[in-house]
Amino acid sequence: MTDILLPKPLIGITIGDYNGIGPEVILKALADNKMLRMCTPIIYGSMKVLIKYRKLLNLEEWVLNAIKSPDQANPRRTNLIACWDDQNLEIEPGKSTPDAGQGAYLALKAAAEDLKNGLIEAVVTAPINKHNIQSEHFQYAGHTEFFAEHFAVRDDKAERRPDESLMFLVSPRIRVGVVTGHLPLEKVKASLTGEKITAKIHAMAKSLQHDFGIQKPKIAVLGLNPHAGEEGLLGSEEQEIILPAVQALKNKGMLLYGPFPADGFFGTGGYRKFDAVLAMYHDQGLIPFKLLAFEDGVNFTAGLTVVRTSPDHGTAYSIAGKNLADETSMREAIFTACDIVKRRKELVSAR
Repeated sequence: MTDILLPKPLIGITIGDYNGIGPEVILKALADNKMLRMCTPIIYGSMKVLIKYRKLLNLEEWVLNAIKSPDQANPRRTNLIACWDDQNLEIEPGKSTPDAGQGAYLALKAAAEDLKNGLIEAVVTAPINKHNIQSEHFQYAGHTEFFAEHFAVRDDKAERRPDESLMFLVSPRIRVGVVTGHLPLEKVKASLTGEKITAKIHAMAKSLQHDFGIQKPKIAVLGLNPHAGEEGLLGSEEQEIILPAVQALKNKGMLLYGPFPADGFFGTGGYRKFDAVLAMYHDQGLIPFKLLAFEDGVNFTAGLTVVRTSPDHGTAYSIAGKNLADETSMREAIFTACDIVKRRKELVSAR
């Protein structure tokens, strides 16, 4: 009954760096007939770019429906909102250019504005080049930080609380979140606090419950140092910061375990016993995640008032425009966004 009552969600898809594989994986993912049964897709980007890649991919019979706003979207078509004047646009697959960075920003800006205004229900972001997108308007380490800044939950004083957002990598086999995301390794230690770890655990647990339907999630927490500090011999962060935060939440009834030594935890398959894993820093969590789930992994920004997902890979300039990119992660990112939107609607309906 719910499937009948709930309309298909409007899902915005940003084109990312158009000289990377973003346009290719978007077109390939949307060529799947199941997609239009799940959602009404709206690509934010450039018609000229997509026509170019459509020709490269031999998808020339596929119709793109140009619209000016989401309320014009055709539910039986893939829709496109042009985000800049592309008349003199140069498309150079495999090259990092300032124009591609600017295009990626303009597409993201337009989609974020429509998301903020409730005109679309989720955004799926194709990969950007974190260097060429930088400008006076975009000064973030990546999409996660951009969305955390613009859509973070606000406290009673209407102040944003970006620490309560979470870079959450999800797949059918493993889910991994990180306490510190796009941060230089030398700054990780100073950034770790009990308050931040607590906020990330809360964001992870709430997302597992509300977005993935796991009512009593089991969460594993990793240590920071080799062998989780070896009881202070190899570092004190586990005993002084991580363990007290974990224990305090366990005392409140949460199913938390750790801190675990990261190498042994993943090496022995310990992740299989838990609904999710909280890593202390980017590579500690993302290296094992991508080894285990690179093809169908999805990057989800949990803890926000909106839904944002992306594939778990980058621009892959080396294969751009060669019809070699695998669209599975992009397809899963769109499906995941649809599922989370649906689940959140059902929660609201049930109240």
